[in-house]
Amino acid sequence: MPSESSSDVKFQIGHVLFIDIVGYSKLLITEQSEQIQKLKEIVRATEQFRIAAAEGKLLRLPTGDGGALVFRTTPEAPVWCALEISKALKNHPELHVRMGIHSGPVNEISDLNEQANIAGAGINIAQRVMDCADAGHVLLTKHVAEDLEQYPRWRPHLHDLGECEVKHDVRLHVVNLYTDELGNPEVPGKFQKTKVTQPAPGAAVSEAKPARRPWSWIAALIIAAALAAAAAFYIFSHRAGPRMPPSSAVLTSPAIPEKSIAVMPFENLSHDPDNAYFADGVQEEILTRLSKIADLKVISRTSTQHYKSAPENLPEIAKQLSVAHIVQGSVQKSGDSVRVNVQLIKAANDSHLWADTFDRKLTDIFAVESDIAKTIADTLQAKLTSSEKQLIAAKPTSDAAAYEFYLKGHLLWGKRGGDNIRQAIAFYEQAIARDPNFALAYAGLADAFVLQPLYTGVIGGASESKCCRAKGAAIG
Repeated sequence: MPSESSSDVKFQIGHVLFIDIVGYSKLLITEQSEQIQKLKEIVRATEQFRIAAAEGKLLRLPTGDGGALVFRTTPEAPVWCALEISKALKNHPELHVRMGIHSGPVNEISDLNEQANIAGAGINIAQRVMDCADAGHVLLTKHVAEDLEQYPRWRPHLHDLGECEVKHDVRLHVVNLYTDELGNPEVPGKFQKTKVTQPAPGAAVSEAKPARRPWSWIAALIIAAALAAAAAFYIFSHRAGPRMPPSSAVLTSPAIPEKSIAVMPFENLSHDPDNAYFADGVQEEILTRLSKIADLKVISRTSTQHYKSAPENLPEIAKQLSVAHIVQGSVQKSGDSVRVNVQLIKAANDSHLWADTFDRKLTDIFAVESDIAKTIADTLQAKLTSSEKQLIAAKPTSDAAAYEFYLKGHLLWGKRGGDNIRQAIAFYEQAIARDPNFALAYAGLADAFVLQPLYTGVIGGASESKCCRAKGAAIG
């Protein structure tokens, strides 16, 4: 049989959303037809579908009970689309849908009927991830989740599920995406089953499905293993000198990277509790700057936000987060002045490696955040490239009022809900009015317009298109 030439295969990285209807095969034929038609209408009505299709950046692969959408835009596109679908499905309780998302290689091919088709690992893995889901779930591969973690807006909604065994004895690391209103927060049935049956990490695959052997053989193997272990212990203890005490063994075990750090939520010490947005903004900005340093392992805000700003048992919390160091801080804002207290703590012995207090004007807040990130990096002896030094010293705006408007919008955006999104848009627009070159504000406004239909049913229209163009220009 002649092989397909390389010119017939169009290779690309696609961002894949795989969708199907749970229990489809059990439905009557008329019900199947009705449900698949309704699902098509819902999918085609989503903003992400229409935008990608209009730009010629969408591939579609229909299946009997759903289909796959391949976006050739950004990793966020299938996620936004999935949330739009989840919102629409609330009005159709008879439709039980699950979704899986992965970014990977996708090939445009011709099938046996010479019809255009798509295939590849991107499609296959997205389907495997979806197979791990129950109705209502939006599951992602860890690869996609790591891409989304670069955007603060997604971090609160990513929930690690661990590994799930799929076809051909393959194990996939899966993350559950859900918000307060959308998605399914329950642990999928396959993961509940896996927790009971999966072998310990590092165990051989054959241990999960042991072959049947006579008990006499098993007993003989156990005795032989015990004798071998005893002999090895005797030889080692007599040739290698005295044994190390258990405590020393723990200290020498490779566990937590020395240059690892978690930035805890900053405490708001302002008299006005409404200034909490500013403390959140300072913490997130310091974390973002530290995360730009490749020599540091920085834990995401998603993992730390549910802890107190000054937790009591630091060694235990650091162990849970797998970090060697903790950053704690507080912010006190009064008028156009701000005081930032920060301390770097070595978690193993709760010792302070560095602490300082910064009393500055609001106009100097970016310099404070940059100084803090730089000092932490220097204290941990992290290597910084010239480009990383520029990144952590970057000043997104020179207008302090614009920055405050942005932080207020960002906090409301994160809370979701129709009223909050509308107020967030207003704050972002005020920030842009103050500084027309404020890229973060343009990005926030574009994100708010994308999220607006999910909570209000209102599309941003002409202003949304203008905002998205501005966002592309600002960050491109």
